[in-house]
Amino acid sequence: MLQGDTRADVAIVGGGIAGLSTALHLAERGFDVALLEGRSVGYGASGRSGGQTIFGLATSQKSLKAAVGVDDARRLFALSVEALDCTQGLIDRYGIACDYRPNHVHVATKPRHVRELAEWTDELRNEYGYTSAQFLDRHELQSHVRSDRYLAGLLDRRSGHLHPLKYTLGLARAAESRGARIFENTQALRYEGGAEVVVHSAHGAVRCRYLVLCANAYLNGLAPALARRILGVGTYIIGTEPMAAERALELLPTHAAVADINWILDYLRLTADHRLLFGGRVSYSAMQPPNLAESMRRRMLRIFPSLADLAIAHTWGGYLDITMSRAPDFGRLEPNVYYLQGFSGHGMALTGLGGRLVAEAVAGTAERFDVFARIPHRNFPGGTLLRRPSLVLAMLYYRLKDLL
Repeated sequence: MLQGDTRADVAIVGGGIAGLSTALHLAERGFDVALLEGRSVGYGASGRSGGQTIFGLATSQKSLKAAVGVDDARRLFALSVEALDCTQGLIDRYGIACDYRPNHVHVATKPRHVRELAEWTDELRNEYGYTSAQFLDRHELQSHVRSDRYLAGLLDRRSGHLHPLKYTLGLARAAESRGARIFENTQALRYEGGAEVVVHSAHGAVRCRYLVLCANAYLNGLAPALARRILGVGTYIIGTEPMAAERALELLPTHAAVADINWILDYLRLTADHRLLFGGRVSYSAMQPPNLAESMRRRMLRIFPSLADLAIAHTWGGYLDITMSRAPDFGRLEPNVYYLQGFSGHGMALTGLGGRLVAEAVAGTAERFDVFARIPHRNFPGGTLLRRPSLVLAMLYYRLKDLL
């Protein structure tokens, strides 16, 4: 915990992957860094997520082209692929033991999804030169996912999955090894801008030249202008008891992570100790769904009925931050106050790259950071009281669409 006042070149708020990657990349460049985390490192989405590292953004490339033009849309896609390399590079460079496995498959649950996956594969190859993506028909998909529920897939061998908390803690150790100071149980309460920024906590303060806000769904009242542009939504995961390795590989022979392409999607993967992790229930009302473990178990059994005899050993959830467009929101509140937020459920790799880009910008080269900063964003409608009920109503449309 931070006790008393201290100085740093850069203060960072948020001890998830975005904040820790920022700290690490800045420390590698010789900056004196102090990171404030309100709970413990990895407490939020970084430590509790499904752990899938995937190319692209949470919004579509077509939406990006409409928002920022063809050239920047291509740059953004290329940066999303670099995010995969950034993740793998950090794992290798710092020896982070996080159970990383390659292979990810987006899957179709209805005939129109098959067409969408085929068109998506063509778009990736022809417009973005991404040849790693491979369309799988129903028969080919069985080599990776043995479920009768899925009709086709899009396999990417550069994407994959990892243990998110192990990875996050590994980044924290790496940042500390480079000289970054991490203060846990130190909630940033407010900051004063200016040439020298002062970040206040309950028992101390950090005086710094630059501030980077990486609290995402846990931003609270620290920056109201940012909070209006994101909304924290609940998402949930169950984990089965361990099974025999042979049984696990009967389900997912290549250890691929899987996600369907419904708006309210399901996703799953195996763990190193041969549990199945299954996630995807989303609560836009911020209230936990009733009978959560049992309702998610029923969804899991639609995919793998043979797991009916396995007990659910763990159930958990947390908040992720979404933007109106589902595109990430990077930018500046002041010339020396940066922020990263709005990963919209697609941040396991992109958060790490965001930290690299902030470090580049603080060091004087902001061109790549500004590609993201040019994405336009709007506040959620309805103000503080009505924006969540408005979103709940809007999501009913997409839930109905998923049924068609």
